[in-house]
Amino acid sequence: MQKTLSICQERERVVRSLFSWFRFAILIVAPCAGAAPTDYYNHVVFDNSITPDYYYYSSGRAVFPSTVELLSGALPVEKKNFFTAPNALRLQWRSVAQGSWETELRVVSMRNRLTDFRGDTLYMWCYSPEAIPAADLPFVQLEDEEHDFTAPVKLDGFPGDVPAKRWFQIRMPLSEFGTASVHPFQARELHGIYFSQGAADDTPHTLIIDEVKIDDRSAATPVGAEVRSPPRPPKNVQARGYDRHIDISWDPVANGEVQSYAIYRSVAKHKYQPIGIQSADINRYTDFVGRSGVTASYRVKVVDRSYRQSAFSAEATGSTRELSDDELLTMLQEACFRYYWEGAHPIAGATLENVPGDERIVATGASGFGIMALIVGVDRGFITRGEGIERFDKILDFLEKTPRYHGAWAHFLNGDTAQTMLVFGMFDNGGDLVETSFLMEGLLAARQYFKDDGEPGKSIYDRITKLWEGVEWDWYRRSPQSNALLWHWSPQWSWFIDHRLTGFNETMITYLLAIASPTHGVPASLYYTGWAGQSDAAIAYRSGWSGSNEGDRYVNGHSYFGIKLDVGVGTGGPLFFTQYSFMGFDPKGIHDKYTDYFNNNRELALIDQAYCESNPGHFQGYGADDWGLTASDDQLGYLAHAPDAASDNGTITPTGALSSFPYTPEASMAALKFFYRQLGDRLWGVYGPRDAFNLTRNWFSPVYMGLDQAPIVVMVENYRTGLIWKLFMSNSEIQPMLDKIGFQPDNAAKASASPTSK
Repeated sequence: MQKTLSICQERERVVRSLFSWFRFAILIVAPCAGAAPTDYYNHVVFDNSITPDYYYYSSGRAVFPSTVELLSGALPVEKKNFFTAPNALRLQWRSVAQGSWETELRVVSMRNRLTDFRGDTLYMWCYSPEAIPAADLPFVQLEDEEHDFTAPVKLDGFPGDVPAKRWFQIRMPLSEFGTASVHPFQARELHGIYFSQGAADDTPHTLIIDEVKIDDRSAATPVGAEVRSPPRPPKNVQARGYDRHIDISWDPVANGEVQSYAIYRSVAKHKYQPIGIQSADINRYTDFVGRSGVTASYRVKVVDRSYRQSAFSAEATGSTRELSDDELLTMLQEACFRYYWEGAHPIAGATLENVPGDERIVATGASGFGIMALIVGVDRGFITRGEGIERFDKILDFLEKTPRYHGAWAHFLNGDTAQTMLVFGMFDNGGDLVETSFLMEGLLAARQYFKDDGEPGKSIYDRITKLWEGVEWDWYRRSPQSNALLWHWSPQWSWFIDHRLTGFNETMITYLLAIASPTHGVPASLYYTGWAGQSDAAIAYRSGWSGSNEGDRYVNGHSYFGIKLDVGVGTGGPLFFTQYSFMGFDPKGIHDKYTDYFNNNRELALIDQAYCESNPGHFQGYGADDWGLTASDDQLGYLAHAPDAASDNGTITPTGALSSFPYTPEASMAALKFFYRQLGDRLWGVYGPRDAFNLTRNWFSPVYMGLDQAPIVVMVENYRTGLIWKLFMSNSEIQPMLDKIGFQPDNAAKASASPTSK
């Protein structure tokens, strides 16, 4: 079977392949000036490693008789001696005549983040257990994104030899790095820093390296207090304990020179020790202590660009304790909710595509998911109802200003300007009906949630109704004779992308809302000719993206790992097929002519778990409690992982299992405990679990994604109380739509799938 792609991923591939060169135009768009997250990653090359053994974004090689220390082909992580906690990198070499060695320290690639380093000097902090003569130090070379490179330059930037047992900062002007490649080296597009053999002294040396960055000498070089005042400490530091971790938060410090926060911990009244840093844009830190029954006190310092630290903040103390399963679910929901509350775009209030990333890019579909997560946050008391209403007003203000294409929104929006962003290329400059349906799924739930909140609630209700009635779903048929909906339309390119919506995948909600629309509805027959269509075009579409003819006529009927699948292509595809359309739409207790989709989604999740337990690819960690194959961030970009050999590379995405709670509560709880209690020191962060991980490759995603954290919040809530299901289904347009399609009640299924009311 060829590689399984989600419809989203296939669409991205098609759009990009139409004009692949256009991606280079995307790369030269300047990021939002002054946004703290972008500023941090426009300077820092390395600060810390998520993994404690070796650094994923590094590599090396030696030619005998020279040697360089590597673990699994990468630089070892130094945990005992560091400049900023909790770790650094260890470069240990022996340079011998007739041999050579090199190591590369790569820039961390983050989805949609423009590589744009700013500064005139390369900085790094170094430490050696023994003195090293300057003549014996390695060479340094730089390489950019286009693989243009510099000539080797001796590692210097400090006076004299390397001192023993003392941290010192190396400062190398970028002007010293002359181009050695055919085309000019571009420092702003830095891809990697190479260290290589210098003098062949046949002597072992060790250099511990930390805090590697590019910055302006005027801002990053230490100066006295009379030249630039040291930063002030943060206020309102708080510590809150959970099952295995303690969250530390503080008020942000408004100072353009702040680079990061340094977090210190004391246990049993011992001396405060540094445990980690946080970038200036985030005023929260997660200390994963690894067990319950731990009491710790914390203080926070502000660090400026020249590494001067403020005085300590006031002390805050927290304790971990064993949480019940119900409390673990609340912990999980609250952590993921913060992505949409604390991590939202500051002007739009809507959802960023990923964090860290490009701080301008608001994702339309993820904003719909975030809206549902915000409702859960209000209902669970994570924020007040007033705060929720204020945020919804901000989001609606933004949505009302953005361009619409026959009522549909674009896939990506600029949170600063409210204009369309062409992230997928120049042909994607119009309406995206699927992203619009995800957004509207959330808005319709919010319309019902706030409708009784007096005048503010009435305003939200009316504004959402106007947006809902303005979507011209029927336009996206292309013609009245068409038997299916199309994904895109552009005022410049018309139907150039020509992407038909054919299930089974994440687009079911698009057909449901198109049929439900009170102003621009489409015939209910499109559900069967488009979504569940069995035309030659539909069959070719399904087999084309999946490489399988099992389920290419919508109905499957085959069994996988002893589990029969009614509907779905091959083994079913990525798990987000069972989640995106079903965050608002409640499938339990009803069926169309093909299946009960609650049961079908449960079978898809169980097949995913069984595949991981079988582990045909022999990937590290896979098992009954380590499962969840779905679309996510990946070492190679954004990939749609699925339970088949071609679509599985060992990457697990926590949202896959955790957003399956309504279908597989026991298996999902086992996965939560594995992700949190076994992998939490690497996987758990300020917004809950990181987007994905691969234990075989020792890789943990550096980002969180807007598409992935909200389904956890919402689907866990649907498992516990059915809140979002009840809200969405209570819209007056929904039941008539289901009746038109021909959905029938299944009382036995409804009884077996009732919420647990937790």
